[in-house]
Amino acid sequence: MTVGVARARPCTLVVCRGCCCGNPRKHPGTDHAWQLDRLRAGAAASGGRFVVRTTDCLGPCDQANVIVVQPSTAGRRAGGRATWIGFAMDDDCTDDVLRWAADGGPGVAEPPTTLELQFVRPPREARARARR
Repeated sequence: MTVGVARARPCTLVVCRGCCCGNPRKHPGTDHAWQLDRLRAGAAASGGRFVVRTTDCLGPCDQANVIVVQPSTAGRRAGGRATWIGFAMDDDCTDDVLRWAADGGPGVAEPPTTLELQFVRPPREARARARR
């Protein structure tokens, strides 16, 4: 038995579904359930290249919907860091997130240029955790 060998972690999409993100009252023109279903279906079809998680509230509510793209083990080794995407509500953004995650995400693949326009700064608490 090998001790201390960690399994490589895939790219992870952390999808905010808290107080503002995913809230049809705040963004009535967005089908939040469909977007999450689509992200999960993309992960299932990716053959394990990326996974999807949900969380309550990531913090930057004024930039809802927020998705954090966390690098895979290989991406982190190559210098990739968690990337925060704000205003992630339309089909084009969802397509871009799916494509980038399937291609490897931060540190492995370059994000689509249009997606870079939606990158946002994480809240102060998240920046402090990342420095640890």
